[in-house]
Amino acid sequence: MGRGRVELKRIENKINRQVTFAKRRNGVLKKAYELSILCDAEVALIIFSNRGKLYEFSSTSCMMKTLEKYHKYSYNALETNQPVNDAQNYQEYVRLKANVEILQRSQRNLLGEDIAQMNTSELQQIENQLEAALKNIRSTKTQFMLDQLADLHNRETVLVETNHALRSKLEENNESSIHHTRFHPQSEGFFHPVGVNSNLQIGYNMMGSSSDVNVGASSLSMNGFSTGWML
Repeated sequence: MGRGRVELKRIENKINRQVTFAKRRNGVLKKAYELSILCDAEVALIIFSNRGKLYEFSSTSCMMKTLEKYHKYSYNALETNQPVNDAQNYQEYVRLKANVEILQRSQRNLLGEDIAQMNTSELQQIENQLEAALKNIRSTKTQFMLDQLADLHNRETVLVETNHALRSKLEENNESSIHHTRFHPQSEGFFHPVGVNSNLQIGYNMMGSSSDVNVGASSLSMNGFSTGWML
């Protein structure tokens, strides 16, 4: 059974969005590598995440060579299709081309390339740009880590509350079980008390033993028989 069709829209959940980005990014990079190997093609792939992190793949040893080749091909195509009589558009094209070359040179300088001919002020300006970029990157990284810590704290809070609720429920169930299984004495109607004479005494009375013996002795005659017992 195949997976359902995924609706192409922005994933609102931050964690799911990051997981999907990582999976699909790796898939795109793998496809680019396979295309370059199978078809002997020159492939360059650039990916920027929503936080500005760069992921790239180049089938050649240098990405910049592929980009320069791309720009050269694009500009040549534009020059070929440029109308001869449209001087204004051509001047705009030349201006934009110069700006692009400046940006490319600035990018190479930021990467530490082509800086041997630069003076001290230009190097200082590049250093300031890099420091500002690093500051922004560190701030973004710190915010990302704080967001992760906040998510972990929220999850931990939910788990603690859930465990507390489960523990309380378990204690209530245990108390209820003990209450129902506790031994209850039977009612008095099941047992009938035995009638006991209150005058009945077990043992002997030391205080009245001598008088009882005397009375018994006086009622006996000779040979140990009571007088008048045969009358």
